[in-house]
Amino acid sequence: MKDTLLFLVGSIVDHPDDVVVVESADSDRTMLRLTTNPEDMGRVIGKAGRIIRAIRDLIKLIAAKRGVYADVELVENDKSTNDKSTNE
Repeated sequence: MKDTLLFLVGSIVDHPDDVVVVESADSDRTMLRLTTNPEDMGRVIGKAGRIIRAIRDLIKLIAAKRGVYADVELVENDKSTNDKSTNE
């Protein structure tokens, strides 16, 4: 599922090298945390959240076929906020 998510998101963003997926698994669920370049967040989310909703649906479908539960969490990584705090 991690590779599928990397492929899907990497195909729609301008900075595919900045896409990072961290997979953490509990006994009954798998959590995929997705981090992208801040410039690409709009592309991943899409209008009214349609793109991220479709990605989540695909990942949940793949997980259901494997008999597990999976969810995708979009992690906001705002580099501009971090840069401002270090410059002050």
